[in-house]
Formats: sequence, structure tokens, C-alpha cells
Amino acid sequence: MNMSQVTDILIPNIGDFDTVEIIEVAVSPGDTVKPEDTLITLESDKATMDIPAPAAGTVKELLVKVGDTVSEGTLILKLEQDGAGSEAPPDTGKPEVSAETAQAGTTMTESEMPGQKGPSMDDVKSVPGTSHGQKPPPKTPGGAQTAGTSASARAHASPGVRKYARELGVELGLVKGSGKKGRILKEDVTAFTRTVMTGKRVFDGQTLPEIPPVDFSKFGPVETRPLSRLKRLGGQNLHRNWVSVPHVTQHDETDITELEAFRQSKKSEAKRRGVKLTLLSFLVKAVVVALRKYPEFNASLGPDGKELIYKQYFHIGVAVNTDQGLLVPVVKDANLKGMFELAEELEQLAQKARDKKLRPADMEGGCFTISSLGHIGGTGFTPIINSPEVAILGVSRATTKPVYRDGKLEARLILPYSLSYDHRVIDGVAAAQFTRALGEILTDIRDILL
Repeated sequence: MNMSQVTDILIPNIGDFDTVEIIEVAVSPGDTVKPEDTLITLESDKATMDIPAPAAGTVKELLVKVGDTVSEGTLILKLEQDGAGSEAPPDTGKPEVSAETAQAGTTMTESEMPGQKGPSMDDVKSVPGTSHGQKPPPKTPGGAQTAGTSASARAHASPGVRKYARELGVELGLVKGSGKKGRILKEDVTAFTRTVMTGKRVFDGQTLPEIPPVDFSKFGPVETRPLSRLKRLGGQNLHRNWVSVPHVTQHDETDITELEAFRQSKKSEAKRRGVKLTLLSFLVKAVVVALRKYPEFNASLGPDGKELIYKQYFHIGVAVNTDQGLLVPVVKDANLKGMFELAEELEQLAQKARDKKLRPADMEGGCFTISSLGHIGGTGFTPIINSPEVAILGVSRATTKPVYRDGKLEARLILPYSLSYDHRVIDGVAAAQFTRALGEILTDIRDILL
């Protein structure tokens, strides 16, 4: 005898996010779904995540809508299942997630490096929300700019002050504390809220002058298009990093003629393995060698700015341009991977970024970022540091130039690159030493392969 049962479908583990916004609801009451069919789509600052049906059934009741914010354990719908054909897992309070689902971006790890913020998923965090049936807190006032998860987590504030801030929709990472050792008091949250409500922009507790609005239509025809959510939130991160981190950029170039010849010699083997062996794979390896030699570049400032946290791992972020904006997936443990393995992983991460399938875990834990414009052109640029990292490498297009070698003029392939660094941690001498060492490594690829 077939028996139907109604199962509560909850939001699974989504990492360290208190809330994530629903941007699409794919089902309606009465719809029939199969296992792994998308029920809703969530979007954080860096990726979208499909929440799938854990089993076949009929949507009996839908309890969320587009624009709602949800967190782990939030009830989103009730699914009526046929007991005879049910594929639902035992009700343990948290729905199980298959390997395929994880690849689609519905599960997230909770690991995060100390103070990690960067353009990773945790860079921007909305105000904590509530599960279904509870009244959500007020949204952050329009004049405020949101800050990163780590900044809020590091904020010195009592549980009572944190609760007060949540009720007001205030991101503690933006509030400047007036208490002992920078502790945030209730009065600080109130003062911050008053400042924001006046329409002033606030950054790191300081009021910034407004840019006066301009009616461009007075000068000619205009068209207004909204920025994508990813670009809006990414822009906040870039603005925060640019304003809060004292940037200095060191420019250099190096001869990669032998490296390119070696890369070309391995193209047939790479093709046989089904991967593209690009220069980026060598850059990742070279950066790891340089970070080992200069460990302060593989570090981050502590929460109080008085300590330097040296990382004993080498996770390298690589900027990827997508039609929605810039994403920075992270190659974990790059020091343990060979060239072909790196090439394959870089290609997979780039494709996942373009397909909007990156998981938060794919963008967490970066130590150092590489931003390459070599496929486009240019002779140099100033990349913005991916805080709390302390340096970022910008790579431009390699060009053939005449170079004197042993008294002879030769055509050599020269790669220009730029290193932006946090001057609070790294001085100019160290930066110049790092870029020179990186150039020597790229010139003599034996250092990469050892």
C-alpha cells in the first residue's frame, strides 16, 4: 500500500554565512519535482547556489519567495512524497547533499583562514536574517556600505551590542569603536546609524564626502543600466581595500624566452592529457617559490594590526573575468601540485566561474592573488590588493624585445609584471627583492621544477 508523507525541506549547510538572498524560486505549490531538480537559487556576493530537491515528490507548500534571506536550517517548502518510491534520506534535521549537488555549488566548507577576506565569498556579508516565520531585521540603510564577514567577526563588541546592531541592520565591521582598545559600544552603533540616516556614506567608521549627482541627460541622450549584483558587491570590496590599505606598486620585467620554449615543447603532452598548459600555471608555481623565500608576502595582519600571521600553506587566488564581474577562485596547496595538475585545475576553476558554479569553498583561504591581462595586452597596471592578503601580482602581455646578451643583440620574450603591496607590512626594498627573485625564477625554470 502506497503511503504519502510530507517532508520539510531545509536549507543545507552553506558555510559561514548567516544569511543568503533568494534570487530565484523555480517551483510553485503543486509542481512535481525529481531528485536534484532545482528548488530555489541563492546568491551571495561571489556565487550563485542551486538548492536541489533531495527526492521526488510534489510541492505541497512553498514558504519562501524571491528576495527573502535564508540561512542553514531555514524551512523553504514542504514536499509530499509517495512512500513507495521515496528517495528521501532519513530526516536528520539537515538534508544530505550528493557529490553532484556539491559540484553545483550547494554545499560550502566552513574552513576559513585567520582573518581571511578577499575577493572570496566572505568578502561581503549581509545582515543576519531569520528563519521562516520570524520577522527579518531591517535592511542596512541605503547610505551605508557593507563590509566583510571577517571585519564583523573581529569587531570588539559584547553580545548585547551585537544583538543591538543586528536589530538596526548595522554591519559592525563598519563601526569605529570608542571603548577601551577600540571596543564598540552601544553608543557607537547609535551614532553610526544616525550618520547613515543622514544620507552620508560611511567607510571604516569615517564619513566620506559625497560625490555630487550629475544630470547627464542635460548634455545629451543617455541610457541607464543597472550594475549586476556581483559588480555592486565586488565594487564595495575593491573600494574598501583601496581606501583602507596603503598601496604601493613595484613594476618589473623578466626574460621568459626559455620558459616559453619549454612550455611549447610540452604542448603535445598537455594535449594528450586533455589540458592547456598556459603561462599561468608557471606563474602560480613561480609565485609559490618566491613566497617560500619571502614569507612576509604569504602573511596577513592580525585583527589588532599588531601581529603578522604567517601562513604555512600556499593557496593562490587567480582572477577570472566573467560576464557578471570579477571572481577569484583559489588553487589550494599549489606547492603540492605539478604543472599539468595545476593547468587542469586552473581550467576547471575558470570554467566554473564563467558557468556561475563556483562554491564558496572555491574562493576561500587565498594567500596571494595573480591577476593576468596577458591575453589582452598592456605594459603594466596597478592591481588592487585582495585584503587581508598583503600583495597581488598583475601580469601584462609578453612581447619580443631586442636585448643585449654577451655583447650581442638578440630577440628575447620579455614579460612585464607589477606587484602591489601593503606598505604597512612590506617596505620598498622587500618588494623590489621579491619582484627580482620572481623574475629570476621565471627566467630559469629549473627553480620552478625543483
